[in-house]
Amino acid sequence: MTEPGIIIVTGASRGVGRETVISLVRDHGREVLAVARNAQALGTLTAELHDAPGRLRTLTADLTSPSLTAELNAALDDRRVAALVNNAGLLLKRELGQWSLEDMRRLYEVNVVAPLMLVQTLMDRLVGDPAAHVVNIGSMGGVRGSAKFPGLLGYSVSKGALITLTECLAEELKGKGIRANCLSLGAVATEMLQEAFPGYVAPVTAADVGAFVARFSLDGHNLFNGKVLEVAVGTP
Repeated sequence: MTEPGIIIVTGASRGVGRETVISLVRDHGREVLAVARNAQALGTLTAELHDAPGRLRTLTADLTSPSLTAELNAALDDRRVAALVNNAGLLLKRELGQWSLEDMRRLYEVNVVAPLMLVQTLMDRLVGDPAAHVVNIGSMGGVRGSAKFPGLLGYSVSKGALITLTECLAEELKGKGIRANCLSLGAVATEMLQEAFPGYVAPVTAADVGAFVARFSLDGHNLFNGKVLEVAVGTP
């Protein structure tokens, strides 16, 4: 059996990503590489986890940057990756008729293409025993048959594409012993939710969902592969 490996969480500066990192480090004693564009927020996270020295690494990076592969390799050294939590996401809100080609490109680049590029970049590091886990953080807005909301067309269709990406990755990676699943989140008390639905009070906290994501990233692939799990008490 190889080393347990490090866990990578993207979009780690706030919301569910941040809380996932905290739970992995504090509740499970795992080593984590937290990735986000906001260096100041990553610094605050590091300070908060000062009681767990050596378990947290941070990388300030843009997931769409051509230099990401080199930056990841430098941050990881020779470590194996046990799980990749593709949590980073972009939300844009537009009235129908106001969507631009650039809007849609940006949404797909961050919400769909970046997770794929990360998996390809890290594939050799994910191979090993125990099996590694790719967890894509989706949205109920991307689930077929779920409630849809005005202004979120681009976001919802990109999250729908992430679901299909997850199913494809599970098939492509199964020969390598790597598993992939998608957690489609409902309403969670985050800054992103407030951007989409100002004034709405979510029924669950980011800390609660982050703790769930942390556990699922460690154990969920023992029971699921290529699945879309709806993690939702409700939607607005």
